[in-house]
Amino acid sequence: MSQDTYNRLWTNAQKDLDAQLQTEREQFLQPEKDHVKAFRMLAASYINYLQILHRLEEAHSHLIHQQKRAAIRRVLDGVIGRILEMKKEMVGLENSEFHYTDNVIEDLKLLPEDTEIPIPEYFVKENLEGLQQREKTLHEILLNAGLETEKPVEAMRFEEAIKMIQVAERARQGRRRALFMKQIHLEEKRKRHTKLQEQTGPDPDDAATCIQKVWRGYIQRKKTEKMREEEMIFLGMSNPPHLRALRSTPHMHTRQEDALQAEVQERHEEEFIKDKLRETEGLDIRDTLQDQIRQCFMECRHIIGRFPDYPAKEAGGSMAIFSQKTPEQVAAELAAQREMALQKKSQKEKKGKEKGKEKEKEKGKKAQKTGKKEEDEGWKMAPSNFLPILEEGSSQYKAVWQNRDEGRDFLQDHDPELIKAEKREEVEEEIRVQVDELMQQKLEELKLAVDGEKSSKKKKGKKSEKKKAGRKKISELEEDLTPDRTIDSLYRELAEEGVLIKAKPVNLSDYVGEYSYLGTTLRQVNIEPMPSLADIRQLIALYGILPLGSQTAHEKAPLVKALLLAGPTGVGKRMLVHAICTETGANLFNLSPSNIGGKYPGKNGLQMMLHMVLKVAKQLQPSVVWIGDTEKTFYKAVPKAEEQMNPKRLEKILPKFLKALKAEDRVLLVGTTSRPFDAKIKPFCKVYQKIILIPRPDYASRFVLWKHAITQHGGEITKLLSISCLAKLSDGFTQGCIVQVVRAVLSELRLLQMARKPLCTAEFLTPLASQDPVYNEEEETFKAWYAKTPLGRARSKAAAKREKAGKGKGKKK
Repeated sequence: MSQDTYNRLWTNAQKDLDAQLQTEREQFLQPEKDHVKAFRMLAASYINYLQILHRLEEAHSHLIHQQKRAAIRRVLDGVIGRILEMKKEMVGLENSEFHYTDNVIEDLKLLPEDTEIPIPEYFVKENLEGLQQREKTLHEILLNAGLETEKPVEAMRFEEAIKMIQVAERARQGRRRALFMKQIHLEEKRKRHTKLQEQTGPDPDDAATCIQKVWRGYIQRKKTEKMREEEMIFLGMSNPPHLRALRSTPHMHTRQEDALQAEVQERHEEEFIKDKLRETEGLDIRDTLQDQIRQCFMECRHIIGRFPDYPAKEAGGSMAIFSQKTPEQVAAELAAQREMALQKKSQKEKKGKEKGKEKEKEKGKKAQKTGKKEEDEGWKMAPSNFLPILEEGSSQYKAVWQNRDEGRDFLQDHDPELIKAEKREEVEEEIRVQVDELMQQKLEELKLAVDGEKSSKKKKGKKSEKKKAGRKKISELEEDLTPDRTIDSLYRELAEEGVLIKAKPVNLSDYVGEYSYLGTTLRQVNIEPMPSLADIRQLIALYGILPLGSQTAHEKAPLVKALLLAGPTGVGKRMLVHAICTETGANLFNLSPSNIGGKYPGKNGLQMMLHMVLKVAKQLQPSVVWIGDTEKTFYKAVPKAEEQMNPKRLEKILPKFLKALKAEDRVLLVGTTSRPFDAKIKPFCKVYQKIILIPRPDYASRFVLWKHAITQHGGEITKLLSISCLAKLSDGFTQGCIVQVVRAVLSELRLLQMARKPLCTAEFLTPLASQDPVYNEEEETFKAWYAKTPLGRARSKAAAKREKAGKGKGKKK
């Protein structure tokens, strides 16, 4: 597609965003007492933001113009953050991580596939070279440490090489001889046939019959193929020809766009240099700033009778003077600050006496107020950190890009004037720092010469500040235990010890699963449906991939530091961990009890290991810290067989590890467990902020999974192979079991026999019978455990409250 197409896509996305922002201003300002109505409004906004995200991501990944991409990127980060905020509100309303919005999707005339969360390409593409270099370095470290082995190349002996060449040459000569003899035989046969025709003469009827037979067979085959193709397209089981043509060329277009983006970026960096702007306009900016500051000081002295104090560097320096204030306002503010300082001292004494009386009164009233507020006010949308970003991006689009004439911009190159405007602010800020130092000295000289004042430096205040700063406690993990070591050396040591491992290249889209179509219906009958694999995929994108990929979203969106994936063996927990790392380009640290057993012994050793992991993870973010079989860290009672491994050594230090992670650190702790009920529930849920229960696949997901697994491993689906039958028979089996069965059946030998012996359903039944399914008792155990988690308890309380309210209404009637 052309650049004009993606420009229109961006325009449509901006229009939808403006409409959505207007809707939010109208709907979310007033509290909503009806929670069902509030959830419908939230769900509609959430899905609208997903559609906007789809369009913005597509436009950002295909546009070549670097300044357009930068403008879209800011809005894209804002939309991601707003989606995360919406998700938090939806979870708070329903007390559940899984939401079923079939009716909302139907009202918006969308398909379930439209609610999939897209993963922006810039998460990996912007740092692709660095990631490739890091992967190469890690591979070399693992090879040198013996933790990874390459396939050995065996040298062939001289006699074996000669024997192989002789065999190949003799086979070649045999084939050539056979072909030569075949040609001689066909030539003799043709000559005999020609002699017979000359003696008897050709028969026109036989010739006509032969031609008719060949032509009619050819025409009928073509008609049958066309009818079959039309039927498959009509049933939706095959794509029309024009869609196939579009799908065949995306890789070529992607390569061309990447190359053009790189060229434009190079021209952008080569043509515009910041130093030129500093040279041409730097002197004028410096003189203008000095004149403005000098004029302001003179006006202030004329009004208040003395020169004002120069604003401190922490307060913004001369920026505080020019924040759209007149000299009269500046003087009034200075006088007000002095009065406030005097009033605060007198008020502190009064407040101390009144606080004791007020606290007693407030304690009694608080319980009544909170209960009344919840009943009277209802639900109200929390303040957003991303709406200002979205509004700023929308206004910038309208001011700069909406009515821009690009008829002659064939190269989609940068706009020098826009770059100058951005860089001029940076240059002005740099010069302002220098001007502040110079003008501060001149102000002191003026005070001394005109008013006879000396500059009063508050030394005592600085000392007190230093003392206060010194009193702050630094946690064990935040203290730098390796000040003399480089990040590269720590990275190498962790890799050699097996703590830093290589992530498998798996995409989130490889976690195949279908949407649940009965969720809303079941909830209306007060039956809690099991989540589908598509729901799991969405939660991994929301809590794992999007925050790790976007720095802005991670800093300002609701912070998720730890994520727990719980479910039976074989549901794909480990695959999802690797998918998070692949989609974001994150490092993967393995702190599983089985992996760190015997490494870094003792309390000091454990502290050093976690310090190194934290330091490297923060420096080379994004990073994922994975703890497999994490229930062992919180065992109720350690089995005797595992006492030597000491699986509980991380139990007490994990909360400190999470406390050391700040909003700006894109580091995520991910735990996986197949037996969460073996752990102590309270410390377990205290560490893991978000808990995702992964179920066994339902019928729709099994149908898609069988089809995907067979085709991925080289199999062909024919009429003899009933995917529907396999999906029904594999009820209770996990994704891992299905993949193992497909691998067992589709061996190399069976793939070679595929042409003459198509696959049939019966071939998969024997290997499937040897797998262990997930029984209903185990599934109920997982449900009972999840009901004890904070979110599970909140949902059961809300359900009990609704039942009680329903009974109360029934009695009144």
